Amino acid sequence: MALNILNNFITVDDKRRLVEVFPDPVRKQWNKWELRGLVLLSLTLQTSLIYSGHRRKYIAKRRIRIFIWCAYLLADWIATVALGLLVDRQGNSASSSSNNSNKDYGDLTLMAFWAPFLLLHLGGPDTITAYALADNELWLRHLLGLVVQTAAAVYITLLAWDGSVVSVLTVPMLVCGIIKYGERSWVLMSANREQFRDSVLADQDPGPNYARFMEEFCLKEAEGYYVAAVQVDEGNSPEDDVENTAGAAAPSVPNPDASTLDIADYFFETLKFKRLFVDLILGFHPRDVSQSFFEKQEYNTAFEVIEIELGFAYDVFYTKAPIIYTPFGLFFRLATSFITLSVLLTFVASMNMRPHKHQPEDVVITCILLIGAILLEAYAAISLLFSDWANLWLSHRSSKFPFKRLVSSLQSSQKGKRWSNSMYQYSLIDFCLNHKSSVFQKISKAIPLHKRIKNLWEKWESMLQLKHLTTTPELKSFIFNHFKEKSTDTELDLKILNTCRGAVSLRTHKSYGTFKWTVDVEFDHSILIWHIATDLCFNLDKIKRVKDDSDGEEFKQEWNHYMILSKQLADYMLYILVMCPFMLPIGIGMIRFRDTCAEAMVFFKERNSTSKLEAYEMLGQVSTKVFPATVKGDRSKSVLFEACKLAASLSEMGDSDPGKMWKMVGDVWVEILGYAASQCRGFDHAQQLEKGGELLTHVWLLMAHLGITEHFKIEEGHGRVKLAVT
Repeated sequence: MALNILNNFITVDDKRRLVEVFPDPVRKQWNKWELRGLVLLSLTLQTSLIYSGHRRKYIAKRRIRIFIWCAYLLADWIATVALGLLVDRQGNSASSSSNNSNKDYGDLTLMAFWAPFLLLHLGGPDTITAYALADNELWLRHLLGLVVQTAAAVYITLLAWDGSVVSVLTVPMLVCGIIKYGERSWVLMSANREQFRDSVLADQDPGPNYARFMEEFCLKEAEGYYVAAVQVDEGNSPEDDVENTAGAAAPSVPNPDASTLDIADYFFETLKFKRLFVDLILGFHPRDVSQSFFEKQEYNTAFEVIEIELGFAYDVFYTKAPIIYTPFGLFFRLATSFITLSVLLTFVASMNMRPHKHQPEDVVITCILLIGAILLEAYAAISLLFSDWANLWLSHRSSKFPFKRLVSSLQSSQKGKRWSNSMYQYSLIDFCLNHKSSVFQKISKAIPLHKRIKNLWEKWESMLQLKHLTTTPELKSFIFNHFKEKSTDTELDLKILNTCRGAVSLRTHKSYGTFKWTVDVEFDHSILIWHIATDLCFNLDKIKRVKDDSDGEEFKQEWNHYMILSKQLADYMLYILVMCPFMLPIGIGMIRFRDTCAEAMVFFKERNSTSKLEAYEMLGQVSTKVFPATVKGDRSKSVLFEACKLAASLSEMGDSDPGKMWKMVGDVWVEILGYAASQCRGFDHAQQLEKGGELLTHVWLLMAHLGITEHFKIEEGHGRVKLAVT
């Protein structure tokens, strides 16, 4: 940030040489409207950000994210350039003449009044402070920017000071700008990984005083008494005693009559489940409370609680929620709104009551900036009113807030989305069938960096193959019931379930011996095998059902249910493997994926498959009596025909009972999904929140609430002993 102003000076000098090639009238118009255009563009970008910033929370479309990304980067850059231009023009005007007005540049006295508004814009809207988590890690850079840009604004104000009403009004607006920019720097610091981890850590806990206990023990023993340390009923540790229920026989669960919002806040804030986002552990008390609550719920309530919790996490990491929902934040919000409105009224009154020499264009732009600042504050206040945080605050103060019923009715009518409720679908075989060698790829071979260009082109083709699918209630119910059943199984160790990738489901269906080889390989290997096999079985079954329509309608419905859910999870997990590999354990997934695609393309090309169904039938007819790795060796990491072998085994099983087969495949995929979710770090899950959210993240938090996670390491509370003297 400190170099930005210097760079702007250099840019201005280079620009002067450049514009000399243009006619004099053009240069004059450029000089007059350059700064005006930048200021108006800055306001436009702020308006776009405050409107669209929070919408990325529930919109997963890439074009929306690209627009927000461009607006986020341009907003800071435009405001910084405009401030640098103001410093340059004010400095030139002060050195050349005592009069701050310059006909070539416009009314510099009034333009100096725009500097605080640029600080306001640099403070950013409440709905987006960080585009990605990496921005929070750069909070020191933003803090330095706050110092440098504030110094530049003060410098501009001092150079343009003439004791007029406009100069006086600059001071309160400068205060507003510093508050806004300071809020952003503070929030970025608070959401920084290290700072956030420190903020959720419990107070230091030395535990019971062992030295004093042993002093008393030895003293009594020396006096001739028989002394023993007797264990007594334990209570909750200070960290876990969140409801002052020390010594309670059973964990305290949330009030069943409480709203879903209150329950989510109880888990996120009170029981400190937000620690999971920075990979900290939880104690036995939050585990027991969470399990006892979620095991009694239906899937819709469980997922709604999780959606609200993840919404809280999004607000903490990406917005100004950590400060605006505090007494200080509300005070600052009221203060800046009142100051801006007062300045607007005073400015309009001064322009109407006294003759002035300000140019009409600059007066209009100044009014636009003031009105725009007020409208942005009003929109932020409305967004604040309809947020989960405000609803939570009102629910705790219903007796003290007279308009609670009116506000609650408005909130219920404007209930918005909390995440995209969708998932991407990616099919390897579809990608291979739709892949075509383009002229661009052939030309790029002559370019020195053709390999990198080829990789980028393949990435682009992969993105074009992605399909969006709504996460259905049936899929949520299937996932929730699977993990709920496992968490309540007393014969199953949850730690074992947390490390299994399909073995538990195969054992449940008594097929582990047959399919053991598909889950005992590396995780990305297993995902690719099961994805291709599921895709093959899905399409071959569709072909079979078209040819043979003799099955009963009731049987088909059950068959369809598990078959469709299995296909959705198979395509979703391949999307995670290809597009979000950082969410999976370290492996060679992309190498296997590329080699498998290459082998599939060669296979389809050799057989001149003319249709998708024909391609699936050809793959289904490949004999796999000899294990593929025996023939192919280990050089190529392709798993295409290993998947064909698995598909053949599944089809053989499905010939006798397709419903049972698809139920097993669905259970295996849910287990694979759960393993991937539990192995992904909490910070990587938090990173996906700004992209509309991932089903994988919701499953991760669901598993944590059901106790299926490695983040519960504290098995017992404090040891409680007393001296037994006889």
